[in-house]
Amino acid sequence: MSIGYACKLIGVNNTDTKSCLLKNVTEDALHSIINYNLAALNNIIDYNIQNNIMLFRISSDLIPFGSSDINTIKWWEYYSDVLSSLGKKIQASGMRVSLHPGQYTVLNSPNSDVVNRAILDLIYHTRILDAMNLDSSHKIILHIGGAYNNKPEAIKRFMENYSLLPLQVKNRLVIENDDKIYCIEEVLNIGLTLNIPVVFDNLHNSINPSNPSFSEGYWLQKCKKTWKAKDGKQKIHYSQQAKARKRGSHSDYINIVDFIAFYETNNGESLDIMLEVKDKNLSCIKCVNCTTPNLKAIALEKEWSRYKYNVLQHSQQSYLSIRGFLKNKTNPSAIDFYVLLENGLTSEASIGTISNALFHVWGYFKNIATPSEKASFFKLYENFKQEKTSLQTVKNFLKRLALKYYQNYLLNSYFFLNLYE
Repeated sequence: MSIGYACKLIGVNNTDTKSCLLKNVTEDALHSIINYNLAALNNIIDYNIQNNIMLFRISSDLIPFGSSDINTIKWWEYYSDVLSSLGKKIQASGMRVSLHPGQYTVLNSPNSDVVNRAILDLIYHTRILDAMNLDSSHKIILHIGGAYNNKPEAIKRFMENYSLLPLQVKNRLVIENDDKIYCIEEVLNIGLTLNIPVVFDNLHNSINPSNPSFSEGYWLQKCKKTWKAKDGKQKIHYSQQAKARKRGSHSDYINIVDFIAFYETNNGESLDIMLEVKDKNLSCIKCVNCTTPNLKAIALEKEWSRYKYNVLQHSQQSYLSIRGFLKNKTNPSAIDFYVLLENGLTSEASIGTISNALFHVWGYFKNIATPSEKASFFKLYENFKQEKTSLQTVKNFLKRLALKYYQNYLLNSYFFLNLYE
């Protein structure tokens, strides 16, 4: 079993993906961006390995204009050594990676130009994984597409256009139910007919169910039959509905009690679970820790060091409760820890709690900051209290001080991030 996240790291420098506008495309610009993105991907892979994250979705933006003739670089050849090296690191760690083309990659469109571009885009995604020399368990996820006012014809067109795909693409392609058009039963019928593995998405199924009388476990078992040995372990997408947002919106974080209920009810150990959530790696580490047998107390202490000032910003009571909880060094419950953490992070902050956190962090600098830095901090703080400046502005100032004075404990924390605000 592996638990992973998609595309982007939260709170880690030099891991973002760059792109460029069409008007700015030059060969030099493309090389510069590709080099940057590949280095960022390498940093992400290293982070995942260090944090026992063995499932990851690579951004489709890795190679700018990768499926377009605008990019004339044979990047899969030019960067073959770098891509191969990344693949070796992924293989050696046991990590499994995937890609997920965006909403404009539509194989069942009635427009032949759209279909041709979709095929080129799927070839581009396949080239990334092929250039890394990764086997066919590393997948490309695709939705069926639109209904175009005639779903039976649209399904037929998907099947016909699937036959146009190169074998290398077919070996990697998996299909997924969506939240508006194609329910899990329809996707399963297509998968079984074409011999394509099916990814079950729990949130999509809750919004666009096939038959509400059938449980998630029922559909998971049906989907499992589409996964062959060469495809690797059955892979699913797991997400939770964001509160007070439109249906289908992913939550800011994974509620650990709900996740564990899903995990235990549906034999989570037999699945590879891709989390789709706003806080990405943060929730992933949470879920990994809560499903790791005999987790050491030091893992939770490490998490606490990252979150402690965020919690203090919202609730001193929660801050003290978690500190007391972690005094149990022999058998701390990861689930109980994260429940306390979630409660603290989602408590309503006040001027008092925010001030408490700011001055705790300021304590790292009060004896080393210059007189002008001290004056700047207190001026920013007063402006914040009077609602003349934002909390993030004050945090950004403190982050600059942390960088200047090499306060790595703070820099490795999540305090400077705008978590669930």
